[in-house]
Amino acid sequence: MTPRPGRLLRVGFPVAAAAFLAVVATGAAFPGYAEAHGLIGRGDLPLPDWLLAWGATLLLIGSFAGLVLLWQKPKLEGDTWRPIAPRLSAVLLSPLTQTLFGLLSVGLFVLVIHSGLNGTVAPDRNFSVTFVFVTFWLGLVLLSVLFGGVFDALSPWRAIGRGVSALFSLVAGRRAPAPLSYPERLGRWPAAVGLVGFLWFELVWGQSGFAAAGVSPHDVAVAAIIYSVVTFVGMALYGVDRWHERGETFSVYFGMFATISPLEIRDGRLGRRRVFERTTGWAMVPGSLAIVLVAIGGTSFDGAQEGALSGAITSTFQSFTDGGMSPITALRLTNSLYFAGSLLVVAGIFWAGIEGMRIVGTKRSARELGRLFAHAFIPIALAYLVAHYFSLVAFQEQAQFTYLLSDPLGDGSNVFGTADSAIDYTVIGATAIQWVQFASIVVGHATALALGHDRALATFGGTRAAWWSQLWMLAVMLIFSTLGLYLLSQANA
Repeated sequence: MTPRPGRLLRVGFPVAAAAFLAVVATGAAFPGYAEAHGLIGRGDLPLPDWLLAWGATLLLIGSFAGLVLLWQKPKLEGDTWRPIAPRLSAVLLSPLTQTLFGLLSVGLFVLVIHSGLNGTVAPDRNFSVTFVFVTFWLGLVLLSVLFGGVFDALSPWRAIGRGVSALFSLVAGRRAPAPLSYPERLGRWPAAVGLVGFLWFELVWGQSGFAAAGVSPHDVAVAAIIYSVVTFVGMALYGVDRWHERGETFSVYFGMFATISPLEIRDGRLGRRRVFERTTGWAMVPGSLAIVLVAIGGTSFDGAQEGALSGAITSTFQSFTDGGMSPITALRLTNSLYFAGSLLVVAGIFWAGIEGMRIVGTKRSARELGRLFAHAFIPIALAYLVAHYFSLVAFQEQAQFTYLLSDPLGDGSNVFGTADSAIDYTVIGATAIQWVQFASIVVGHATALALGHDRALATFGGTRAAWWSQLWMLAVMLIFSTLGLYLLSQANA
């Protein structure tokens, strides 16, 4: 249906204002785009950096205009879940299948610790490092987006906790009671703290991420043991399932991405819903917003560590070493400061958009609006992960399921006959990687705009108020998208 001229006139000013704010945000955030039409560039980019940046800007402005014209009512606030495939559901959710998944996860967990403690010290030849930082940390995000809450079945900590609980029930003849009731105000804050800790371990303790010599297999194994002790204490105090849902870092983190999926298990049945529908209520639990922002901030820091921030990190590191600090301590302290700074910058951008949203005259507090709109940033967290780690997964998973699986300790074993395999770096070219990165940034931020617009319609009622409230959010999306492209460019300059 063609929009009426009157409607075009009514929405014209908000769209024009959005375009102005977007251009200003792009230029203000990174003047190099506006002044020089270029960054410190990479020779392998499929298009010039400035063209990618402005192309992303125009695509997001076009997305905003399309939302204003065509998206007049909330579409994601309802509940469309319905059961599907009863036979498949019965098989997947049967006690036998769940037990097998649990045994698999516990077996892999034991292998990580065993290989970390007893295997080779070379990170690239030890099963534990690649498994934790690539297969587990990144691979389960993909599985969660595609298939929903798969980590419920694949969590080794939940499997062990439930196994101990079942054994207690068998011996005592009753279920093990939880000594304490989980405080609602605590929400997901324990998981948020754990996420900061994991990222710090990967990006700071490890000095410069996955490839750094600072992350040794032994460190990975010890960290896994320490985290497991904390997790089992939480489960013992508050109950296995309750801690798994609210306090266990990886369950909450993967669960955030699972809200994107069209698949969900309810009441022991597999069902289907609209994509992104489940995201709308996820962030209302305390601590959820912190999970989203830490996820974005951590990836941003990883991208900036060897690019945009490398000069500042080197300078600060040199100052600390000149003051008599040991090189390792100086580097970790330096990276800790810039890691914290990256999280604060991401949080500042978010809250600036939330405060700007209040131009519609709403009586809602910034804190309430932050919770209401936090879910819109889940696609940005996913976009940053895909853009930054896509090629790492494509290459390292070849190692994971060939020579690392056959020789997990790096001691010359060849269990599955694939120990002599090598990574094929021609499986995907540099140009294809760049297009995936660009597309993920643009699609992720356009999706975030759509989720924010839908929530604005539900929150502010009239479409005019929704438009105005989202002008600032459009500027925020432009800053985040430009930031993502900028970091990618600088990291490989």
